[in-house]
Amino acid sequence: MAVDYDKLMNYPVPEVRQRLTMRDTVLYALSIGLAQDPTDTRQLDFVDHHRCLRAMPSMAVVLGHPGFWIADPRTGVDAVRLVHGEQAISLRRPLPVEGEIIGRTRVTGLVDKGPGKGALLYSEKEVVDATSGEILATTSASTFLRGDGGFGGPPGPARPPAPAPKGEPDLVIDLATRPEQALYYRLNGDDNPLHADPAIAAVAGFPRPILHGLCTFGIVCHSLLRALAEYDPARLRDMSLRFSSPVFPGETIRTEIWRDGGFQARVVERDQLVVTNGLARFAAPGAGT
Repeated sequence: MAVDYDKLMNYPVPEVRQRLTMRDTVLYALSIGLAQDPTDTRQLDFVDHHRCLRAMPSMAVVLGHPGFWIADPRTGVDAVRLVHGEQAISLRRPLPVEGEIIGRTRVTGLVDKGPGKGALLYSEKEVVDATSGEILATTSASTFLRGDGGFGGPPGPARPPAPAPKGEPDLVIDLATRPEQALYYRLNGDDNPLHADPAIAAVAGFPRPILHGLCTFGIVCHSLLRALAEYDPARLRDMSLRFSSPVFPGETIRTEIWRDGGFQARVVERDQLVVTNGLARFAAPGAGT
């Protein structure tokens, strides 16, 4: 079944109502590697529910997550061959550690790059407080549909990424991933078998399961929060990046950071860039929300 432009643009991604618990908030932080240093009390603030628990800003990507909806045969998408292209978050205020959350996801754009060249799908999700109706955060993403170009859709416009940082980075932070980290991260609701099943990974052209792009996103967010905000999640306003290559669980992610908020990341073991065109915006200390 080929992609139908109008049908996919208007695909009814189910609204998700989620009861967020402190356990969910802790699980998310652990799944992106927080508290690997158990002596760092700033990290413990995100994983120890006996403290004044805080939510990682990047948790916005899993709140109200609609699951692997694009694998529904009605989308016409080759779900085995797709990869996450870009991800961004915009935060209105610090995320809650518990409460009732609504996630509303929609397709916002579709670009046909041509036969054999794939397609780009753009989507957006609003994270809403179910009690007040307040929008807490907006997330946006692009997905590269490697097996779906040539369906007759518009050839553009593709949305430009943030400019690449220039010069040498001001700060460098290395964070290790664990061999089983993708299996932990799946518990946040991202069930794509590409991250767990070696046979599916092989069909997709990878030697073994890869780490979720959104897990890499969370790890890089951790580095930025450490380097530029002293672990204060209230200061992060916006974060965007482009995924340039997959990470394999067990590799070390080195985030290279510029004082103006630009960043990129590479895996140390292969010296391979995995994140490019990164840009984050932080409020000044004490600026509030």
